[in-house]
Amino acid sequence: MTQVTERPAPPPATGERHRRRFVGRPATWLAWALFAFFFVNLAGVIGVVVVNSFGTRWFTTWLPEGITTKWYGAAWREFGLSQVFLVTVEVSLLVVAISAVVGVPAAYVLARRSFPGKRLVMVLFLLPILVPPITYGIPLATVLYKFHLAGTLAGVVLANLVPSIPFVVLTMTPFIEQIDQKIESAARMSGAGTFAIFTRILAPLLVPGILAALILVLVRTVGMFELTFLTAGPDSQTLVVALYYAVFSAGIRTQQSIDAMAVLYTMSMVVLLVVALRFVNPTQLVTRIKEEGTNP
Repeated sequence: MTQVTERPAPPPATGERHRRRFVGRPATWLAWALFAFFFVNLAGVIGVVVVNSFGTRWFTTWLPEGITTKWYGAAWREFGLSQVFLVTVEVSLLVVAISAVVGVPAAYVLARRSFPGKRLVMVLFLLPILVPPITYGIPLATVLYKFHLAGTLAGVVLANLVPSIPFVVLTMTPFIEQIDQKIESAARMSGAGTFAIFTRILAPLLVPGILAALILVLVRTVGMFELTFLTAGPDSQTLVVALYYAVFSAGIRTQQSIDAMAVLYTMSMVVLLVVALRFVNPTQLVTRIKEEGTNP
């Protein structure tokens, strides 16, 4: 008598497995629904501001009655945006330059030298990044007011340097660690001094890292609200602080002018972020913060 054995069913095709996996997970659908809900609401909020900045009148209809660009000119005149942009550029460039001069050598020392308390120094450098700016911004502003620096351009620059220099150190340290120390040793054996090694050998190799760090500092300075708000005066407001005051003066200003100012600020930040993401890897930066935070 012949014994009949049942053959196992063939495995489903790759497309079929993917379809079953996708259909069979309600959590996946829930996650996609939440993402879609979030982005639709975000696009709605931004879209209303952008459309209103170009609208003549917009009350009870789906779209404005007409399209105009006069609110951008009105915002430029009413809020003195030429002065605000000038202050923003001055503060940003000063913060970027001083952060580079101080932060790059500090990153080199932390990457190359070993000394007692090095981990503690590294954690102290990271604190202004890990801690919300408002927590140290109030005592910092108190000190600046005591020395009559608050309300001036110098005070705003000093306040923004507190988180900016650690950003340069954090960004530059991995770049310096990747350079083989044998290159520096060979240069020293050939008679090169420390300044010559740093300017002629290390600096060209560190250009991508320096560029990434400075762009990151530039983005953070332009978008820094807490420290600038606490230390800025009428003549030292950056764009983000001027936008805050414009929003709370909405009773005597046209809403379209304020929306036009918000669009200008958003576009400037988007441009800076796009440029920054071409040179900075956010995943590498977050990993570096976690490593330093878990290994004090």
